[in-house]
Amino acid sequence: MNGVLLFNLGGPETLQDVRPFLYNLFSDPEIVRIKNVFLRRMLAWSIAATRQRKSRDLYRQIGGGSPLRKITEAQAAALSDALAARQFNARVYVGMRCWKPGIDEAVDRALKDGITRLILLPLFPQYSVTTTGSCLTYFRSLERKFALSSTMTISVIRTWFDESLYLEAMADLVREEARKFTDPNSIHLLYSAHSIPARYVDEGDPYLEQTRQTVQSINERLGSVYPSTLAFQSKVGPVKWLGPATLDVLREFGRKGVTSVLTIPVSFVSDHIETLQEIDIAYRDASREVGITEFRRAPALNTNPKFIGSLAELVVKNAAG
Repeated sequence: MNGVLLFNLGGPETLQDVRPFLYNLFSDPEIVRIKNVFLRRMLAWSIAATRQRKSRDLYRQIGGGSPLRKITEAQAAALSDALAARQFNARVYVGMRCWKPGIDEAVDRALKDGITRLILLPLFPQYSVTTTGSCLTYFRSLERKFALSSTMTISVIRTWFDESLYLEAMADLVREEARKFTDPNSIHLLYSAHSIPARYVDEGDPYLEQTRQTVQSINERLGSVYPSTLAFQSKVGPVKWLGPATLDVLREFGRKGVTSVLTIPVSFVSDHIETLQEIDIAYRDASREVGITEFRRAPALNTNPKFIGSLAELVVKNAAG
């Protein structure tokens, strides 16, 4: 029996979930690289304690919690249907690295269901040790613990930033939103990706280069008719992160007289705090302050049929070897 395990980081579903979610996030050794487990957990406890109030305020602005679990489960259901339409029957599981349902829970369900071939599919188009790498590292610990390779064949789709249907889906959403501008010829595309510590890239993380290639590929599908800028959001802590920061770019647009901005959440496939609050509320407010009169965001992929089709194609190709 075939199984597909979708990886994501997860998000707090209630305000009470915020502190334990933050602790789980910052105690991840792939995100906070402190080898000493005790010190890393102490730091995670401190960050969770100091950031919880601010984070709760942000989640309160989008209804009191993250919709990521519901969206990911809807993606899983849609993927199951898309695979069945391709004559590939599979049970699709959701495993969150930092929240519920956890990767442990997904693996337990797969074992109980008698899955004999499991395909791991991270919902991160571009590979980073902080996302895909973290999920795979944790899964490997479970693989050893439960000797999974003795009961099932396991394969991994590590990255898919260059998958054609995914790129087409992104371009479609940009075109759809661009048509809503008063003057489509004045649009500047602002691709906003989740930032990571810069030293990870210096140490070989391919995330930056793959993100750049994603942007280039989407622009090519759009006919390269719009000027575009790649920026990064969601920095946390004092270390150097990838830049330029999305907020700084918006301010620079204001100084240069750019008045129409279409923001594209390029490393996010689902709506969550970074799209619904950071872009839709914080960056929209900032854009008004600097004189940007039209500020729009391309919709997240969520359960876009072409996007779900791209995931199905990835699974079928992987299964075929």
